[in-house]
Amino acid sequence: MTAILPAPHSALGASQPDDEVVVSVRGLTKVFKDFWGRPKALAVDTVDFEVRRGEVFGLLGPNGSGKSTTVKLILGLLYPTKGHILVFGHSPRHVPTKSRIGYLPEESYLYRYLNSHETLHFFGNLFQLARAERENRAEQLLEMVGLSQTRTRAVGEFSKGMQRRIGLAQALINDPDLVILDEPTSGLDPIGCREVKDLIVALARRGKTVLLSSHLLADVEDVCDRVVIYYGGRIQAMGTLQELLAKPDAIRITTPALPRQTMERVLELIRKDVAADKVSIDTPTQNLESYFLDVVQRARLAAAETSGAISGARVAAYLRGDAAARPAADRLLERLALPQTAALAPPPAASQEPSLDQQKLEALTKPTELAAPAPEAAKPVSAEELRKADQKLAALVGKPK
Repeated sequence: MTAILPAPHSALGASQPDDEVVVSVRGLTKVFKDFWGRPKALAVDTVDFEVRRGEVFGLLGPNGSGKSTTVKLILGLLYPTKGHILVFGHSPRHVPTKSRIGYLPEESYLYRYLNSHETLHFFGNLFQLARAERENRAEQLLEMVGLSQTRTRAVGEFSKGMQRRIGLAQALINDPDLVILDEPTSGLDPIGCREVKDLIVALARRGKTVLLSSHLLADVEDVCDRVVIYYGGRIQAMGTLQELLAKPDAIRITTPALPRQTMERVLELIRKDVAADKVSIDTPTQNLESYFLDVVQRARLAAAETSGAISGARVAAYLRGDAAARPAADRLLERLALPQTAALAPPPAASQEPSLDQQKLEALTKPTELAAPAPEAAKPVSAEELRKADQKLAALVGKPK
């Protein structure tokens, strides 16, 4: 029997009752009204759910079902008609709480004349990050989203996929505890989609909470712990993927390729209890995404060139919580804690040549080659030379010789 196992980050205890509740929604209702104050559309109708720390929570539903409205209510961009929302125990309008949230909207709103590097510095400055920290995070994020080669291009020239990449980077510049992603893989190629999903899993493993709204059900299935399905502004289904997708009335048996005789014996045993038309045999296949990524990886290893966006490689170190991303003070304490022989570098070997200061000192004590030559010693002057000089001087002043 093939068991449906939860994603690796589910083991972090997303369903344990003592986990911290990051988002709490109770009786949430939002009615949009016209100019005269008359009800025009019931976007969200009496919705209840909770999102816990370290959980990837998916919002699903057709267009106009209330997903984006719910996201905007959680962010405090809209006010609920009824019900209440708590984010980290505070109202969505609590300003200090907003610094703990990263948001990627469905459409990225960027300053088109800034380049990608300047864009990340701008958003980092909004969170009052020190310049050195902004620079460090911007470099890591540009490398992560595959835009390190286009840092000087204005974002207004970017394709939709590249704008989603820089939009994802700006949503993570403040190292948020709650990441809200609205259609994060829209416009991305399959490589970018895989990297976004890897990033979501890495964030959840670190204990961060991800609220994901997407129409791509395959992406949601790969990363989400729990999902809610909206229709008509109401939640029609909610639970873990294992609970919602399992088929208890069927069993799948997966084995390596078996000899024909063995297969016949197995089928003979099964047909004693099950009708022949209820049993099917097929060959397992990989999904198209896995095959596509394998083809691209082989092309990359063969040194094939591309002028498009490149793979962003690893998740940014400060988002993973690596030692390399810790404050410099922490790393200094680690170096001081090392043994003396390892912590201190050996002194450089004494050079046979004099140091620069010694050379200058010696040069000052010696006459330089460029100095003016000393004047020659004066020769004795004869009486005849003195007489001629006296005559020339008399001529100049007009006196008789």
